Amino acid sequence: MVRFIIAAVLAATLAACQAEEPPAISVSSQNLNDNRVAKTLFGALPTSSEQPPQPFGGYARGCQAGAQQLSETGPTWQAMRLSRNRNWAQPKTIRFVSDLSRFAATQPGWEGLYIGDMSQPRGGPMLTGHRSHQTGLDVDVWMLPPERLDLTAAERESISSISMRRNAGAFTNSSWTPEHEAIVRAAASDPRTARIFIFPGAKVAMCNSAAGDRSWLNKVRPWWGHHYHFHVRLNCPEGASGCTSQAPPPPGDGCEEAQGWVDRILNPPPPDPDAPPPTPRADLTMANLPGQCLDVLNAE
Repeated sequence: MVRFIIAAVLAATLAACQAEEPPAISVSSQNLNDNRVAKTLFGALPTSSEQPPQPFGGYARGCQAGAQQLSETGPTWQAMRLSRNRNWAQPKTIRFVSDLSRFAATQPGWEGLYIGDMSQPRGGPMLTGHRSHQTGLDVDVWMLPPERLDLTAAERESISSISMRRNAGAFTNSSWTPEHEAIVRAAASDPRTARIFIFPGAKVAMCNSAAGDRSWLNKVRPWWGHHYHFHVRLNCPEGASGCTSQAPPPPGDGCEEAQGWVDRILNPPPPDPDAPPPTPRADLTMANLPGQCLDVLNAE
């Protein structure tokens, strides 16, 4: 059945292209370099593969077998933007969401968590948005404190999170609270977590307020955007030999680095007139992904 879905998707995609382009192709080792294949196929499959759970490759160049779907509504969470079908992940990530949301529900004004994008049913490159989130080990946590966990599917499409940044991300705004910091700290303190990405002003704010054990700050890394949500990246599961872990962050709390980001936001360096224009990032082909991803696509 999956092979027929794949063939239909490719046939429709190629029929819309110019007439001189080649006819529809099937997913095989003969067409791994077709730059439409990876994101088109992974973005089209509606369900996970009937395989043992396993992430393959890296966070921005991989896929996932045997993914589980995060329940649309749980005791202390709701999955948002259901139309995207990106609430799939490895079992480790599902458990992490349950645990972190349960902690969030202990914070004043928080009923739990609103969960944004995780991964597609079989991971892989997405048609739009993220470069990472490909192995079922990434999850976006909304900054909006949930006041209720009975949102309808329509409400989950229309409601938006709220921004925490001020001055283009150099500082937090009045919406940032100690509860936000407590939830980020809990996520970063979890041994399953590899890194957390958040806008620079939030990292500096936490550097300035954190007391006692500050080791958790090491995993909190400044990155562009990430002011409507923070992004949690988990380590590869134990025994997942096909999964590529990210290198650990540099030693220390990372606060000096985050302050450097803020300084550059407030006082950006002058543009270099001799700098070449940025090179557009090419789409990933199937040849760029681990070989196991072909099996994931073709599995029932």
